[in-house]
Amino acid sequence: MASVIDTATADPGTAASKPPLAPPAPIADDVPRASGRQVQTVAPAAIRRLALAWWPGWRRLRWPKLSPLTRRIVAVNVLPLALLAVGFLYLGKFEASLIGQEIESLLTQGQIFAAALSEGAVLDSADEGEVLLPDLARQMMRRLVEPTHSRARLFGVDGKLIADSRMLLGSGDPVQVADLPEPNNKGLFARVTDDVYDWIANLVPSRHKYPVYKDATNAQDYREVTSAMHGDAMSVVRSNPNTGGLVISVAVPLHRYKQNLGAMMLSNSNGEIEDELRTVRLELIRIFGATLLVTLLLSLYLAGTIARPIRLLAAAAQRARGRGSRIEIPEISRRGDEIGELADSLREMTDTLWRRMSAIESFAADVAHEIKNPLSSLRSAVETTSRIDDPVKQRKLMAIVQDDVERLDRLITDISDASRLDAELSRVEMSPSDIGAMLGALVEMHDATRDANSPRLILEQRGRDRDLAVMGMESRLSQVFLNVIANAVSFSPPDGEIRITATKDGRAVLVTVEDQGPGIPSDKVSAIFDRFYSERPAGEKFGTHSGLGLSISKQIVEAHRGRIWAENRTDTAGKVGGARFLIRLPGVP
Repeated sequence: MASVIDTATADPGTAASKPPLAPPAPIADDVPRASGRQVQTVAPAAIRRLALAWWPGWRRLRWPKLSPLTRRIVAVNVLPLALLAVGFLYLGKFEASLIGQEIESLLTQGQIFAAALSEGAVLDSADEGEVLLPDLARQMMRRLVEPTHSRARLFGVDGKLIADSRMLLGSGDPVQVADLPEPNNKGLFARVTDDVYDWIANLVPSRHKYPVYKDATNAQDYREVTSAMHGDAMSVVRSNPNTGGLVISVAVPLHRYKQNLGAMMLSNSNGEIEDELRTVRLELIRIFGATLLVTLLLSLYLAGTIARPIRLLAAAAQRARGRGSRIEIPEISRRGDEIGELADSLREMTDTLWRRMSAIESFAADVAHEIKNPLSSLRSAVETTSRIDDPVKQRKLMAIVQDDVERLDRLITDISDASRLDAELSRVEMSPSDIGAMLGALVEMHDATRDANSPRLILEQRGRDRDLAVMGMESRLSQVFLNVIANAVSFSPPDGEIRITATKDGRAVLVTVEDQGPGIPSDKVSAIFDRFYSERPAGEKFGTHSGLGLSISKQIVEAHRGRIWAENRTDTAGKVGGARFLIRLPGVP
């Protein structure tokens, strides 16, 4: 270490008893450590200075706007890491260990120096006993302390300062020795790193509040020296306001043959502990910085895989508002996670809503068309009745009016039932229903009300009762079977047979209704389930059916996640022997 020598205005002979000169003012960058508020303003300014030096165009950079979800993900991932880093940067136990090692070292040195001085710088006087020789002690102490770079002070039994390793005595005035700070040749990055380190270190709480160190020349100003005067070695740690570091002092008694000759005080304030802490903390900051960078990148990647598809789904839903055209949901279902499932659910929901809207439009058009026919007939009959006077013709016209009114009433009733069917099926919870018992009740009701010419119903159940149970609404399922059986009865010949079969079909229940009627036209097999389609037997009065029975039956079956279809019964020669309706419903799990 370089030294600077300042002259003191004191006599050579009284230099030992005079107070030492005050330490020189800080030179160059050896400035006191700033307070917390000051440091917090230094570090951001240093970072901005580094950013401008590295990339002058950073001011014109437009940072991407982060979504709230992205900010939350980054905060949740970074906050625990920051807390962990602050805990590591605390280093309270490590600092205490370094201070303990320094105290042990100074104590050992002090005991060695005190032993050497008591042997080499003490005169055995017959009159005064053991006498400490100041000049010899001062020379020996300087030689002993020189390799250690510590400061040594020797106090006499009267408490006055005898020697100080920082004071040189010569032919002229005494001079004081002080260590010069290291030359500041650091680059911009190193200075920014120092500023950031000071800012972070200032945020870390300190476990101990040490007393402030002050230079003095009297033993009573140092309690460790006072303790050593009484024969007990003692150490004290103080803070140095000039450097921001610590001053560690150890005082040991100086005695010979149990006679107290004074006390030696060794102190060290060269900042080795701060340097050790700084080295460890900088290493932790580097590790934390690398870990923080990786965490930020991973957090942004995670946020991108979550927030971006959600934003796309939200944008698609927003575009769908108030639009007449169909909006496609982004294809992200291949992700294989919950967001992919959400995209599939939204796509299914969109498709269902679109089909429902199309069905409503088609239903409204069909209803308007079907209601127009009886209304046109009514208007024509009413207009004609007012123009003729023949009572017979008037009665015929009134009969037509009555038939049209009944047809309208039947249409409105079936339309009302069909329109509220979906809402009813979506609100009511499904429960187990026994298909066998349901079909048995329908057959008994038909047998109790049929006339002599009505066809007979034959029920065949294959399986136990619990095997023929399905999850559904019993009233609506009964309506399906009643519509299909009524359709078979209307097409069956007098005294014919309608065979109803209920059997277990894998995990489902299959119900088959077969009649002996004329069958279904080959080009109308699928059309019979269309809304308002009506293909009635020859000779049946027109307008007695609305054409919604099979359509409602299909709607109910599909709401139960089942399937209904029709086909013709043929013999080996290919001749049609009747129609067959098949209804397949999922069984109870």
